[in-house]
Amino acid sequence: MTMSARNLLFKSGMILSVLCLVMCIVASIKTIPVYTLMELEITRRSGGFFQTLVGKHFETRLLAVHFGIVAAAAYSLLSIILTYYFFEKTQSPEILFVAFFTASFSLESLRLVLPLGQVYAIPSLYSLAASRVILFARHFGIFSLFAASLFAAGYGVQRQRNVIMLMIVTALVIAIGVPIDTQVWDSSLNMIAGYTSLSRLIEIGTFLITIVSFFIAAWSRGSREYAVIGAGSILALLGRTILLSTDGWMGIPAALIFLAAGTWLVCTSLRRIYLWL
Repeated sequence: MTMSARNLLFKSGMILSVLCLVMCIVASIKTIPVYTLMELEITRRSGGFFQTLVGKHFETRLLAVHFGIVAAAAYSLLSIILTYYFFEKTQSPEILFVAFFTASFSLESLRLVLPLGQVYAIPSLYSLAASRVILFARHFGIFSLFAASLFAAGYGVQRQRNVIMLMIVTALVIAIGVPIDTQVWDSSLNMIAGYTSLSRLIEIGTFLITIVSFFIAAWSRGSREYAVIGAGSILALLGRTILLSTDGWMGIPAALIFLAAGTWLVCTSLRRIYLWL
């Protein structure tokens, strides 16, 4: 992929993030007042390791979930802007997939379709479609970081387009094939999807292979920067997991700190690797 085509994708990601952030801000006017009543309807707490270890000891606050969704869109926009600024003229096969990873957070804004449905009579078909788009974005995001690790380990740069298409098809198959119950939702404003154990297994497996690939790249290329990228990826994926599942104020600062630190380590290390090439 040429640098101009890659930069065009960066700009497209910025536009998507801006639209999603604006949607969050506009929707806040209608959604924030209904959270108090919605908290009385919660029958299921969200899952995840953070919720299991920490979240269950704190009360659910849908306003915190709302802030987390807005923060996800803002993180996505800021990350893509900085990535474009620092890598506009720097060739790096991995950075495009890192940008895909950060851009995927912007579509978390579609979780607000659920509280908007409490205000307007939104047909369940739209809620179902929003949930499938969110599932697609989440799988596409984690596959993107996995793809970045493959290119770091030496996978052919000329196969970027093929990898992108494979990621899109795989994420689509998962998003379309998973059954979703539009009548039940959890405390993080996620509708309940089927095959939860399988989805977690895919995420954990992808996470482990991603980290191992970055450390293999550090060994095979003799560059400690790839080990730093691997450490940054751990932090970013940890922050992602917390941000997507937390239902209280406790998780938001931790998630943003991990995400910011991880993204910073990944991007600055990639810039040091390719700046002199």
